[in-house]
Amino acid sequence: MEIRGAVALVTGGAGGLGEATVRRLVSAGASVVVADLAADKAKELAAELGDRVVPVPADVTSEESVLAAVAAARELGDLRIAVTAHGAPSERQRLVSREGAPLGLESFRRTVDVYLTGSYNVMRLAAAEMSRHEPGESGARGVVINTASIAAFEGQIGQIQYAAAKSGVVGMGIVAARDLAPLGIRVMTIAPGTFYTPAFGVPEEEAQQKWAGRVPFPKRMGRVDEYARLVQNIVENDYLNGEVIRLDGAQRFGPK
Repeated sequence: MEIRGAVALVTGGAGGLGEATVRRLVSAGASVVVADLAADKAKELAAELGDRVVPVPADVTSEESVLAAVAAARELGDLRIAVTAHGAPSERQRLVSREGAPLGLESFRRTVDVYLTGSYNVMRLAAAEMSRHEPGESGARGVVINTASIAAFEGQIGQIQYAAAKSGVVGMGIVAARDLAPLGIRVMTIAPGTFYTPAFGVPEEEAQQKWAGRVPFPKRMGRVDEYARLVQNIVENDYLNGEVIRLDGAQRFGPK
Protein backbone atom coordinates (compact mmCIF):
# COMPACT_ATOMS: atom_id res chain seq x y z
CA MET A 1 0.00 0.00 0.00
CA GLU A 2 1.25 3.44 -0.89
CA ILE A 3 2.03 5.69 2.09
CA ARG A 4 2.32 8.93 0.14
CA GLY A 5 -1.04 10.67 0.21
CA ALA A 6 -2.51 8.34 2.84
CA VAL A 7 -3.83 9.41 6.24
CA ALA A 8 -2.62 7.69 9.39
CA LEU A 9 -3.82 7.62 12.98
CA VAL A 10 -1.13 6.94 15.60
CA THR A 11 -2.14 6.52 19.23
CA GLY A 12 0.58 7.41 21.70
CA GLY A 13 2.03 9.42 18.85
CA ALA A 14 3.58 12.15 20.97
CA GLY A 15 6.45 10.10 22.38
CA GLY A 16 8.59 6.98 22.15
CA LEU A 17 7.60 4.41 19.54
CA GLY A 18 4.60 6.46 18.48
CA GLU A 19 6.56 9.65 17.87
CA ALA A 20 9.15 7.81 15.78
CA THR A 21 6.30 6.31 13.75
CA VAL A 22 4.73 9.71 13.17
CA ARG A 23 8.04 11.12 11.96
CA ARG A 24 8.65 8.23 9.56
CA LEU A 25 5.14 8.24 8.10
CA VAL A 26 5.28 12.00 7.56
CA SER A 27 8.68 11.67 5.87
CA ALA A 28 7.13 9.02 3.59
CA GLY A 29 4.37 11.41 2.56
CA ALA A 30 1.46 10.62 4.87
CA SER A 31 -0.70 12.99 6.85
CA VAL A 32 -0.95 11.91 10.48
CA VAL A 33 -3.31 12.39 13.41
CA VAL A 34 -1.31 12.26 16.63
CA ALA A 35 -3.74 10.88 19.20
CA ASP A 36 -2.29 11.24 22.67
CA LEU A 37 -3.29 12.38 26.16
CA ALA A 38 0.02 14.29 26.26
CA ALA A 39 -1.61 17.19 24.45
CA ASP A 40 1.26 19.66 24.82
CA LYS A 41 3.82 17.23 23.41
CA ALA A 42 1.49 16.40 20.53
CA LYS A 43 1.11 20.09 19.71
CA GLU A 44 4.88 20.58 19.80
CA LEU A 45 5.38 17.68 17.41
CA ALA A 46 2.74 19.05 15.05
CA ALA A 47 4.32 22.50 15.14
CA GLU A 48 7.67 20.96 14.22
CA LEU A 49 6.46 18.67 11.43
CA GLY A 50 3.96 20.97 9.74
CA ASP A 51 0.39 21.11 8.50
CA ARG A 52 0.16 17.40 7.68
CA VAL A 53 0.25 16.57 11.39
CA VAL A 54 -2.85 17.16 13.53
CA PRO A 55 -2.73 16.69 17.32
CA VAL A 56 -5.84 15.33 19.00
CA PRO A 57 -6.14 14.66 22.76
CA ALA A 58 -7.31 11.06 22.91
CA ASP A 59 -8.13 8.50 25.57
CA VAL A 60 -7.97 5.12 23.81
CA THR A 61 -10.43 3.61 26.29
CA SER A 62 -13.15 6.11 25.31
CA GLU A 63 -15.30 5.52 22.23
CA GLU A 64 -16.13 9.22 21.99
CA SER A 65 -12.48 10.20 22.21
CA VAL A 66 -11.30 7.77 19.53
CA LEU A 67 -14.19 8.74 17.25
CA ALA A 68 -13.01 12.35 17.54
CA ALA A 69 -9.54 11.26 16.42
CA VAL A 70 -11.03 9.33 13.50
CA ALA A 71 -13.08 12.39 12.54
CA ALA A 72 -9.90 14.48 12.56
CA ALA A 73 -8.32 11.95 10.21
CA ARG A 74 -11.36 12.19 7.91
CA GLU A 75 -10.74 15.91 7.56
CA LEU A 76 -7.30 15.12 6.15
CA GLY A 77 -8.47 12.51 3.64
CA ASP A 78 -8.93 8.74 3.61
CA LEU A 79 -7.75 6.99 6.76
CA ARG A 80 -5.64 4.06 5.55
CA ILE A 81 -3.20 3.41 8.40
CA ALA A 82 -3.79 2.98 12.14
CA VAL A 83 -0.99 2.27 14.61
CA THR A 84 -1.65 1.64 18.30
CA ALA A 85 1.52 2.65 20.13
CA HIS A 86 0.01 4.02 23.32
CA GLY A 87 1.14 3.05 26.79
CA ALA A 88 0.61 3.73 30.46
CA PRO A 89 2.85 3.84 33.54
CA SER A 90 2.97 0.54 35.37
CA GLU A 91 5.03 -0.95 38.16
CA ARG A 92 6.00 -4.55 38.64
CA GLN A 93 3.92 -6.34 41.23
CA ARG A 94 3.70 -10.03 42.07
CA LEU A 95 0.34 -11.77 41.96
CA VAL A 96 0.67 -12.28 45.71
CA SER A 97 3.23 -10.32 47.70
CA ARG A 98 5.70 -11.95 50.08
CA GLU A 99 3.46 -10.69 52.88
CA GLY A 100 0.48 -12.58 51.40
CA ALA A 101 -1.41 -9.62 49.91
CA PRO A 102 -3.07 -10.29 46.55
CA LEU A 103 -2.48 -7.93 43.66
CA GLY A 104 -5.28 -5.38 43.35
CA LEU A 105 -8.12 -6.11 40.95
CA GLU A 106 -8.56 -2.49 39.87
CA SER A 107 -4.88 -2.24 38.95
CA PHE A 108 -5.23 -5.30 36.71
CA ARG A 109 -8.39 -3.96 35.12
CA ARG A 110 -6.79 -0.60 34.36
CA THR A 111 -3.75 -2.17 32.69
CA VAL A 112 -5.90 -4.45 30.54
CA ASP A 113 -8.24 -1.56 29.76
CA VAL A 114 -5.48 0.65 28.40
CA TYR A 115 -3.40 -1.89 26.50
CA LEU A 116 -5.96 -4.45 25.35
CA THR A 117 -9.35 -2.75 25.36
CA GLY A 118 -7.76 0.46 24.10
CA SER A 119 -6.15 -1.34 21.16
CA TYR A 120 -9.43 -3.10 20.38
CA ASN A 121 -11.31 0.20 20.55
CA VAL A 122 -8.96 1.95 18.14
CA MET A 123 -8.83 -1.04 15.79
CA ARG A 124 -12.59 -1.44 15.46
CA LEU A 125 -13.30 2.26 14.95
CA ALA A 126 -10.41 2.84 12.56
CA ALA A 127 -11.31 -0.27 10.55
CA ALA A 128 -14.93 0.83 10.30
CA GLU A 129 -13.73 4.14 8.84
CA MET A 130 -11.35 2.39 6.42
CA SER A 131 -14.14 0.12 5.19
CA ARG A 132 -15.94 3.12 3.69
CA HIS A 133 -13.10 4.01 1.32
CA GLU A 134 -12.68 2.90 -2.26
CA PRO A 135 -10.20 0.02 -2.45
CA GLY A 136 -6.84 0.41 -4.16
CA GLU A 137 -5.63 -1.63 -7.12
CA SER A 138 -4.96 -4.67 -4.94
CA GLY A 139 -8.30 -4.34 -3.19
CA ALA A 140 -6.64 -2.86 -0.10
CA ARG A 141 -8.49 -0.33 1.98
CA GLY A 142 -6.15 -0.07 4.94
CA VAL A 143 -3.94 -1.65 7.57
CA VAL A 144 -4.01 -1.71 11.37
CA ILE A 145 -0.75 -2.29 13.25
CA ASN A 146 -1.03 -3.10 16.94
CA THR A 147 1.80 -3.08 19.44
CA ALA A 148 2.23 -6.03 21.78
CA SER A 149 5.45 -6.99 23.59
CA ILE A 150 7.64 -10.04 23.95
CA ALA A 151 6.21 -10.10 27.48
CA ALA A 152 3.15 -11.58 25.80
CA PHE A 153 5.21 -14.76 25.35
CA GLU A 154 7.67 -14.70 28.28
CA GLY A 155 6.24 -12.41 30.91
CA GLN A 156 8.59 -11.81 33.81
CA ILE A 157 7.98 -11.88 37.54
CA GLY A 158 5.76 -8.93 38.42
CA GLN A 159 4.44 -8.48 34.86
CA ILE A 160 1.23 -10.45 35.12
CA GLN A 161 -1.02 -7.48 34.32
CA TYR A 162 1.10 -6.26 31.42
CA ALA A 163 1.70 -9.77 30.04
CA ALA A 164 -2.01 -10.58 30.17
CA ALA A 165 -2.90 -7.40 28.28
CA LYS A 166 -0.21 -7.83 25.64
CA SER A 167 -1.11 -11.52 25.19
CA GLY A 168 -4.61 -10.34 24.43
CA VAL A 169 -3.29 -7.97 21.78
CA VAL A 170 -1.43 -10.88 20.18
CA GLY A 171 -4.52 -13.06 20.31
CA MET A 172 -6.69 -10.48 18.57
CA GLY A 173 -4.42 -10.26 15.56
CA ILE A 174 -5.26 -13.31 13.47
CA VAL A 175 -8.96 -13.12 14.33
CA ALA A 176 -9.15 -9.46 13.35
CA ALA A 177 -7.23 -10.16 10.13
CA ARG A 178 -9.75 -12.86 9.23
CA ASP A 179 -12.71 -10.68 10.21
CA LEU A 180 -11.50 -7.75 8.12
CA ALA A 181 -10.15 -9.66 5.12
CA PRO A 182 -13.38 -9.30 3.09
CA LEU A 183 -13.05 -5.53 3.52
CA GLY A 184 -9.47 -5.41 2.28
CA ILE A 185 -8.08 -4.40 5.67
CA ARG A 186 -4.95 -6.06 7.03
CA VAL A 187 -4.02 -6.46 10.70
CA MET A 188 -0.45 -6.92 11.92
CA THR A 189 1.15 -6.97 15.37
CA ILE A 190 4.63 -5.91 16.40
CA ALA A 191 6.05 -7.38 19.61
CA PRO A 192 9.02 -5.21 20.63
CA GLY A 193 11.70 -6.37 23.00
CA THR A 194 13.63 -3.90 25.15
CA PHE A 195 13.49 -0.52 23.43
CA TYR A 196 14.87 2.66 24.88
CA THR A 197 12.25 5.38 25.27
CA PRO A 198 11.89 8.33 27.66
CA ALA A 199 9.51 6.15 29.69
CA PHE A 200 12.56 4.50 31.28
CA GLY A 201 13.12 7.73 33.18
CA VAL A 202 16.93 7.45 33.03
CA PRO A 203 19.53 8.63 30.48
CA GLU A 204 19.99 6.27 27.54
CA GLU A 205 23.59 5.48 28.47
CA GLU A 206 22.49 4.32 31.91
CA ALA A 207 19.65 2.26 30.46
CA GLN A 208 21.97 0.64 27.92
CA GLN A 209 24.40 -0.37 30.65
CA LYS A 210 21.61 -1.99 32.64
CA TRP A 211 19.61 -3.78 29.95
CA ALA A 212 21.65 -4.09 26.74
CA GLY A 213 23.63 -7.09 27.97
CA ARG A 214 20.50 -9.25 27.94
CA VAL A 215 20.05 -8.89 24.17
CA PRO A 216 21.92 -11.52 22.10
CA PHE A 217 22.55 -9.33 19.03
CA PRO A 218 22.78 -6.46 18.40
CA LYS A 219 23.92 -6.13 22.00
CA ARG A 220 21.97 -2.99 22.74
CA MET A 221 18.45 -1.82 23.39
CA GLY A 222 16.20 -1.28 20.41
CA ARG A 223 15.97 2.13 18.77
CA VAL A 224 12.57 3.67 18.23
CA ASP A 225 13.22 4.28 14.54
CA GLU A 226 13.75 0.54 14.09
CA TYR A 227 10.17 0.07 15.21
CA ALA A 228 9.03 2.88 12.91
CA ARG A 229 10.87 1.37 9.95
CA LEU A 230 9.07 -1.92 10.53
CA VAL A 231 5.75 -0.07 10.58
CA GLN A 232 6.61 1.44 7.19
CA ASN A 233 7.57 -1.95 5.78
CA ILE A 234 4.34 -3.53 7.00
CA VAL A 235 2.27 -0.79 5.41
CA GLU A 236 4.07 -1.10 2.09
CA ASN A 237 4.06 -4.92 1.94
CA ASP A 238 0.50 -6.06 1.22
CA TYR A 239 1.28 -9.73 1.85
CA LEU A 240 2.03 -9.16 5.52
CA ASN A 241 -1.20 -9.96 7.31
CA GLY A 242 -2.40 -11.71 10.46
CA GLU A 243 1.08 -12.19 11.88
CA VAL A 244 3.09 -11.14 14.93
CA ILE A 245 6.64 -9.92 14.30
CA ARG A 246 9.06 -10.03 17.22
CA LEU A 247 11.43 -7.08 17.07
CA ASP A 248 13.84 -8.01 19.84
CA GLY A 249 17.40 -8.87 18.74
CA ALA A 250 16.63 -12.54 19.59
CA GLN A 251 15.95 -11.62 23.22
CA ARG A 252 13.87 -14.01 25.31
CA PHE A 253 12.83 -12.74 28.71
CA GLY A 254 13.98 -14.75 31.70
CA PRO A 255 12.00 -14.90 34.94
CA LYS A 256 13.52 -11.60 36.14
